[in-house]
Amino acid sequence: MRRADHDEARNVGVAPVVSREGPGATPATPPPALRTIRIRPAHGWVSLRLGDLWEYHELLFFLVWRDLKVRYKQTVLGAAWAVLQPVATMIVFSLFFGRLARMPSNGLPYPLFTLAALVPWTFFANGITQASASLVTNQQLVTKVYVPRLAIPLASVLAGLVDLAIAGAVLVAVMLYAGRAPGVGVVWLLPVSLLAVTAALGSGLWLSASNVRYRDVRYVVPFLTQLWLFVTPVAYPTSLLPERWRVLFALNPMVGVVEGYRWALFGGVAPTTLIASSCAGAALLLVTGAMYFRRVERTFADMV
Repeated sequence: MRRADHDEARNVGVAPVVSREGPGATPATPPPALRTIRIRPAHGWVSLRLGDLWEYHELLFFLVWRDLKVRYKQTVLGAAWAVLQPVATMIVFSLFFGRLARMPSNGLPYPLFTLAALVPWTFFANGITQASASLVTNQQLVTKVYVPRLAIPLASVLAGLVDLAIAGAVLVAVMLYAGRAPGVGVVWLLPVSLLAVTAALGSGLWLSASNVRYRDVRYVVPFLTQLWLFVTPVAYPTSLLPERWRVLFALNPMVGVVEGYRWALFGGVAPTTLIASSCAGAALLLVTGAMYFRRVERTFADMV
């Protein structure tokens, strides 16, 4: 019996019990009203039940903590992987795109230009990869007990925030070493990071729900991530695109994230239009992903 399938309940009254011990006897206490619950399968687009996430917030915390422990258990480098991935990619991009292709970098050293984009991008890529497989790897939670299923991919995305914080600290250290201290705009990293979380969660909800039904999604995710990297201005600036196409291009939520990180760290003209367009794209991705997730959630226990 799954709580997600309960869509209505009503109380049925019980007639009070009358004592038959005589006129002077104390009336017997009536039993409590019986409660009848009707269980029916949900139909159509169901409620997101976001209140359940708060009710199970302790479970969400332990899922995040478990993902962090499992991720680096019995590894040699441990949390250093959070830094190694963006730094190694920065070296490759600097060699091929910076030196050989002479890609412009808006007046910044090309390694810093790409590293500022690779830090949030690595969080996003790892987030959708982990979230897409989260329901299948947690099939005991899905089939044996009731938990808000939205909490499972959400925990996979939130666990990556620790890696993002570590990589961000290394990025600031590299900037200080290069003589480019971040200004007061660095406070905007928090809302821009929230945009990255929204984009990763929206994508993760779509992919995790689809992965339960179609197991070849696990082969699609690496290919999708590679394509998404090249339609995001990580190795090149957005200024290379014609201005009339930039707002449409920024519907990719990671465009606003990448440009927002560069602006918050290095200053310049605020990419307000790009970030606003990316927020709209991320919101659309999250809302439709959550609705699709809840729509097919009733079949998870049968198909996982």
